Amino acid sequence: MIDVTMHNFEADVIAASQTTPVLVDFWADWCGPCKSLGPLLEKLEVAYEGRFKLAKVNADVEQELASAFGIKSLPTCILLMGGRPVDGFMGAVPEGKVREFLDKHLPSDETVAALAEAQEAEQLLDAGDTDAALQKMREALSLNPQDDDTRYHLAKLLISVGELEEAQAALAPKLSEIPQQLRFEALSQWLQTLQFVSTDARGGWGIEQFDALIAQNKRDFDTRFAKARVLISAGLMEAAMDELLEIIMRDKTWNDQAARKTYVALLELMTPPPVKADPAAHGKSAGGIELTSNSTVQTDPQAELVSRYRRKLSMALN
Repeated sequence: MIDVTMHNFEADVIAASQTTPVLVDFWADWCGPCKSLGPLLEKLEVAYEGRFKLAKVNADVEQELASAFGIKSLPTCILLMGGRPVDGFMGAVPEGKVREFLDKHLPSDETVAALAEAQEAEQLLDAGDTDAALQKMREALSLNPQDDDTRYHLAKLLISVGELEEAQAALAPKLSEIPQQLRFEALSQWLQTLQFVSTDARGGWGIEQFDALIAQNKRDFDTRFAKARVLISAGLMEAAMDELLEIIMRDKTWNDQAARKTYVALLELMTPPPVKADPAAHGKSAGGIELTSNSTVQTDPQAELVSRYRRKLSMALN
């Protein structure tokens, strides 16, 4: 249980809820029902063994926080997940109803264990231990097969280290869904590219061999597409997208829009992950609470690159 004020709200509630749900209990000394609900919530926090964190806000003292959440009566409990309020309840709710509320939203024990494995995998990957990170991701996915984030990161890492068959198996459940998630479609396109390079004779060609054929026929799209795939396998994404654009500009529908689909996949794969907001950089917290600092956000060169190539694609399609 944590006592929360404006001073620690951002760290102990907003940031903390990115990994563990946080139940915020708004109470006051004069509130009789608060005195019965508070101890019950503290007991349940212990009973749920880390599946949620309890944060208590004295609404009389922290009036700005209470106002930010539109608190009209006490006690009021708000559950935050991923930095955002997802549900809540008012009044001295009986234990059974509180458990029902919590069970509706909180991850299962298996999901919590899977999340712990996934977080450890991320730390191992940051430390450069790819093999151990892969094993942790496999364990996390086996504990929670519905975790799309872990499945995505596992498949992506498998592709990057050349474990193409296992990557294909990991992707299969998501590629059969309709509609497909773009990020999984992007991994599929990348996987197909590397499979082509490893099995087709042109996978071993030098760029000059492709260029010699293209010089003879600018509309030799099959050769251009093969060249783009070789460039992708070499990590030359900009050059690959430039080649794909040449196809798109000449024939948007060639080979069931293979060039466009591969181009869009590259944009997805190259898009930087969302940066966790620095509350001081924007003048307000992720929860919408005004702060004092107003520093400038640095532009990400990778994001600028992706934006530029999105515009090129838009122009080619119009």
